[in-house]
Amino acid sequence: MIDMERVAIIGVAQTKYEQNKPETFAELVYDVTRRALEDAGITRDEVDNVVSVSSDFWDGRTISSMAISDASGAFGKDITTVEGDGTFGALYGMMRILSGSFGVTLVCAHHKGTESNMNGITNCAFDPLVERRLGIDAVSSAALQARRYMTRYALKEEQFALVSVKNHGNAMRNPLALFPMEITVEDVMNSRKLADPLKLLDCSPVSDGAAALVLAAERQAKKLSTHKKRVWLLGVGHCSDAHHLGDRDLADTRALKDAARRAYAMAGINDPLREIDVAEVYDAFSYMEPLWLEGLGVCEDGRGCEYLERGWFDFEGRLPVNPSGGRLSAHAVQVAGLAELAECALQIRGEAGEHQAGEVKTALAHGVNGMCGQSHCVWILGR
Repeated sequence: MIDMERVAIIGVAQTKYEQNKPETFAELVYDVTRRALEDAGITRDEVDNVVSVSSDFWDGRTISSMAISDASGAFGKDITTVEGDGTFGALYGMMRILSGSFGVTLVCAHHKGTESNMNGITNCAFDPLVERRLGIDAVSSAALQARRYMTRYALKEEQFALVSVKNHGNAMRNPLALFPMEITVEDVMNSRKLADPLKLLDCSPVSDGAAALVLAAERQAKKLSTHKKRVWLLGVGHCSDAHHLGDRDLADTRALKDAARRAYAMAGINDPLREIDVAEVYDAFSYMEPLWLEGLGVCEDGRGCEYLERGWFDFEGRLPVNPSGGRLSAHAVQVAGLAELAECALQIRGEAGEHQAGEVKTALAHGVNGMCGQSHCVWILGR
């Protein structure tokens, strides 16, 4: 275990995830910021700085964080922006605290996917000279990764469909989820094909929403919050792989394995399957959940689907994965990782409502940035 000053989550808030939400970006951010501060039992005056997880591409404007600076209470304070998944925003927030310059940090994320062009925006993530001209985007690149995963380990589409069945079913316990549904493998298999082998119900829905966390250094957390509200950030690891899809084996989770090793070493985790009580894993597409669970060391390479079929990752399985319903049930892109951290914090506090996965002492949150899991960020949270 690595010694460092401890940082805690002392407040969390999320919106309900919907499509075509009428609220503006600023209204969404104000809502979650206000409620996260209330949850922490503090005021804006006790916050030292703000980290915004936002994107000029998705927001359709430059310097996107400036548009929500007043709504997040950042006026008169320091505000900075992280583009990408919310887990990376939380990482930067923790780093600012560990620098010694700040004691309390608000991390907020917002996204209105239904006001954006997902295909066009994700196409811009690729090389402009060759790949972008092919029209490749998030869905078609994920289809390439799914096919490579299937080929390498002799997997079937029906096995991936089990993830959609499980996670949409879990969402029926979560009032914030966009698509709680009771579906079958046959429903997934019969849904409209988007990019072979991915079908509509293999893919996460375009969603709108926001989330916020209040982070505090140990010296501040114990002074500002009750014991029950404090959830400690025990470990974190992040790693990036090659940008070009052709420069990596899309079924090789080497960057995730490295990120997980670092997070486990910091948190003192030796056997994640036995020592972690619940996991929120990035599942923008159904095949990703077993692939990333393999990279996280929860099971051997190529056996994630086998363990899924055994029910190991069910709501009442050996390791409940995505009891919130996951990104397959609500995916506001910039918000995803921050929502995972909020869900893990609520699970540890015993406040997850109907989707509370029993007594939770240790939780894992996993976020992705870049196409086909180019970058990964893994968090371990605990009491």
